[in-house]
Amino acid sequence: MYVRPAAAAAAAFLGFTLTLLGGTASYAATGPGSAAGPLGLGGPVVYAHRGASAYAPENTLEAIDLAMRLGFAWVENDVQRTKDGELVVIHDDTLARTTDVEQRFPDRKPWKVKDFTAAEIALLDAGSWFGEEYAGASVPTLRQYLDRVQRNRQRLLLEIKKPELYPGIEEQTLKVLGEAGWLDPRHVSQRLVVQSFSADSVRIVHGLRPDLVTAFLGTPPVADLPRYAEFTDRINPWHTTISADWVAAVHGLLGAHGRAMEVDTWIVDDAATARKVQEMGVDGIITNAPDVVREAVGGF
Repeated sequence: MYVRPAAAAAAAFLGFTLTLLGGTASYAATGPGSAAGPLGLGGPVVYAHRGASAYAPENTLEAIDLAMRLGFAWVENDVQRTKDGELVVIHDDTLARTTDVEQRFPDRKPWKVKDFTAAEIALLDAGSWFGEEYAGASVPTLRQYLDRVQRNRQRLLLEIKKPELYPGIEEQTLKVLGEAGWLDPRHVSQRLVVQSFSADSVRIVHGLRPDLVTAFLGTPPVADLPRYAEFTDRINPWHTTISADWVAAVHGLLGAHGRAMEVDTWIVDDAATARKVQEMGVDGIITNAPDVVREAVGGF
């Protein structure tokens, strides 16, 4: 659990600032391929990991709403699939850590997402574990999540989680994105990136929709980077695994869309580490505490 009092003060200040700027409508159209950040303030792009998850329960609508109020255009989420084939937004492949599933369904251990229907998951409380003020928050379906991101005028870094558990999830994710209006030229060029720890999954997405910006989660050896450049645009590594030389090696390659490859690193939640990876030359920082990172590096 993160300490949250500072966030409340930040939210109050930023709410005033955003009112002066015209709120979310003032976000600049800085999409994939730009590290300038919304409003042209410079610094790496800041991605609110699972929403503003240091201050609200991860992957909930409440977390992305808070990211919006704090002034962040980009949010990250995780997608998995229910027993009856619905895509839902949750990080773990089990419901136990972030919901009250053990109390509601005590006899269904190990409480895997894939063993519950969407209707059953909709009954769960996904907020109380984080704080009483979030009691009743739910696990959103992907469609519900997309609609809220759209309403908030935000942008989405979507992670296909554990695709080996869910055959065909790449095609299904693209289908839901299309039905929600997220595969039109404007969304594809400015508001959507699809990523995964599975190189095969990223390759499938690229094959199905070559126009989409994709990212591979990991830190491949420099010698292997050209292979990834054939089907992806970004390499997104854990921050402890990279160096300035490695970042430069990624930048030295042209990705699947013929542009210099980019690096968005994770999970960075403190000012010192944010400044360290900024000095390495990363294009983006994925963080649970986006306000802390923004203050440290000037991104938005």
